[in-house]
Amino acid sequence: MRYLPLSDEDRRRMLATIGAADIGELFADVPADALDPPLDLPKHKSELEVERILGGLAARNRTASEGPFFLGCGAYKHHVPATVDHIIQRSEFLTSYTPYQPEIAQGTLQYLFEFQTQVAALTGMEVANASMYDGSTACGEAALMARRITKRKRVVLSGGLHPHYASVTRMSSELVGDEVEFAPISVDAREDLAHLIDEATSCVIVQNPDVFGNVRDLRPIAAAAHEKGALLIAVFAEAMSLGAIESPGAMGADIVVGEGQSIGNPLTFGGPYVGLFATREKFVRQMPGRLCGVTADAEGKRGFVLTLSTREQHIRRDKATSNICTNSGLCALAFTVHMTLLGEAGLRRAAALNHDAACRTADALAEVDGVEVVTPAYFNEFTVRLPKNAEAVVEALAGRGVIAGAPGGRLWPDEPDAENLLIVAATECVTDADIDAFARGLGEAL
Repeated sequence: MRYLPLSDEDRRRMLATIGAADIGELFADVPADALDPPLDLPKHKSELEVERILGGLAARNRTASEGPFFLGCGAYKHHVPATVDHIIQRSEFLTSYTPYQPEIAQGTLQYLFEFQTQVAALTGMEVANASMYDGSTACGEAALMARRITKRKRVVLSGGLHPHYASVTRMSSELVGDEVEFAPISVDAREDLAHLIDEATSCVIVQNPDVFGNVRDLRPIAAAAHEKGALLIAVFAEAMSLGAIESPGAMGADIVVGEGQSIGNPLTFGGPYVGLFATREKFVRQMPGRLCGVTADAEGKRGFVLTLSTREQHIRRDKATSNICTNSGLCALAFTVHMTLLGEAGLRRAAALNHDAACRTADALAEVDGVEVVTPAYFNEFTVRLPKNAEAVVEALAGRGVIAGAPGGRLWPDEPDAENLLIVAATECVTDADIDAFARGLGEAL
C-alpha cells in the first residue's frame, strides 16, 4: 500500500491556512523550465521490484575483499574482528545517538569517555573530544579553533596535506574571512614551510604520514610555528600509523586531528567515518564538540557526565565553538571496541604487519621496469612514479582484477607533475599473491 497520510481535505485546509491557492504556488520561486516538462523519473514500483532493481545496482559495485586491493589515500582496508560488530549491537550501546539528557545514557557516556582516553593516548595529547564527523571536517574545525586562540587570520597548509582536507579547511576558513596559503605539493616532503609563517599566521597544518606516505619529523616545523606565535596542527589520515610512529603530541603539535576509520570501521564505500580531535588542556575551552567526564554521585558511585558542551545545540549559537551538530557515535563505539580488543601490544603488532606489507609491495614494484618509488620513508603507504599516465594504468589494472591505488591526476587535476604519480597502500590484508598479481599486472600495463 502507498503511504499517503494526508487527505485532500487536509491539503485544502493547510493551503487555506498559509494563504496559497494551490500547491503550485509553493514552488513559485523555482524556474518554470525546471518543473515543465516533469522530471523523467520511472513510475513507482512494488517492494519486490525495488529490491531487485537496487540489488542489481549494488551488484555493480566491487568490494575491497574481492581481489588484490592497494587503494588508500585516506580510507584503508583493515581486518575488523567479528567481535566488534557483535558488541556494538548490544542493547547497552544502542541508545539514542546523541545524549540530550546525557546522564541517563550511561552506556553512551562511558564508551565516549573511553574513546576520548584512547584518542588522547594515541595522539600524545592531554584531552580529546567525543568525536567529529570525519578527518577532513575535523581539520577545518582545528583551523577555526586556532583562529579563536591566536586571534589571527592566516592559515598555512602543507603541500603534503590531503587535497580533500585542504579543500574543506579552505572553505571553512575563507567563510570567516581568513587567508589560506597553500604550499606547493611536496612528493618527497622536502618543503620549507618556515618561510611562509609570519606574525599574522594562526596555524600551520601538516599531515603525518602525509598524503604521499612520507613519515615526517614535526619538530622543526613546530619550533618554527611557535617562534612566530602560531600553532601547529598535525593531521593523520591513517590511524593505524599511530601504533608505529612517534605521536604528534611528543613532536610538539598543539592540535591533532585525523581519521579514525582504520580502527574498527570498514570502508563501506566511503563512509560514515569518525573524526578524531585532541589538543592541549590549556586550549580545552576552545575545542569544538563535547567532552565527557567521570565523577561520583551523592552515594559515591562512579558516574559519567558531559563535562563540556560547546556545541550550538547546547548553548547559544553565537557562543558555540562549532556548528557541526552531531558526532559519529556508532563509529566511535566501533573504534573503541576494536582498540580495547587490540590493546597497546596488539596495535603495535598490527602496525608492524602494515609496515612489512608496504615494504614487500614497494620492493616488488621497484623491480618493474620504469617504476620509481619516490617516498623515502613510509608507514603502509608510498608513492611511485610511472613512465606513463597513472590513471590509465589504474584502469588497465582494474580490468585485470587489481585495484592498484590512487592516481595523482585525480587528486591534483591541475598539476601536470602529478599525472604519473600513483599512491599505493598495503595493509595487513595484503597477501604475497596480491603483491605478485600487482607487480605482474603493472609490468603488463606498462
